[in-house]
Amino acid sequence: MTGNVPDSLIPYDEIVQEALRAVVGRVLDQVAATGALPGAHHFYITFKTRAPGVDIPDRLIERFPDEMTIVLQHRFWDLKVDDHRFSVGLSFNQIPSILTIPFAAITGFHDPAVNFELRFQAAEDPDGPEPHDEAENDEPPVATPVEDGSNVVAVDFKRKK
Repeated sequence: MTGNVPDSLIPYDEIVQEALRAVVGRVLDQVAATGALPGAHHFYITFKTRAPGVDIPDRLIERFPDEMTIVLQHRFWDLKVDDHRFSVGLSFNQIPSILTIPFAAITGFHDPAVNFELRFQAAEDPDGPEPHDEAENDEPPVATPVEDGSNVVAVDFKRKK
């Protein structure tokens, strides 16, 4: 028997990515249903700003041409979630904005309150990502890392050719 593994005709990596993105949707849906974050939970959500279906103000795309991280903690409103996307109101430099983000555009989800993190594959840009400033949601939170354990899930499938 050789050590070669045949290419799968079933796209397992895509199926797993989709299932894990559904976790993000389910968590956000629970927050939207109650209208508040439970306990100390808060979320850092990183997404591709130019992914299909992303709807954010042009000034944010100019500032974050590749990827952006938003924080859902103290100041957000109108969180709405469906099977494919979420929208939320956030303020950037005292300017209120509504962002619509498909789950397929998300590249990272982190809840520092319990040290839970998901990372997702993104289509790679052959030129690499452009450098950008960090997002500056109004009143950025101070996160304290949890040192007593980790619930980090990193998904990085590589197809063998």
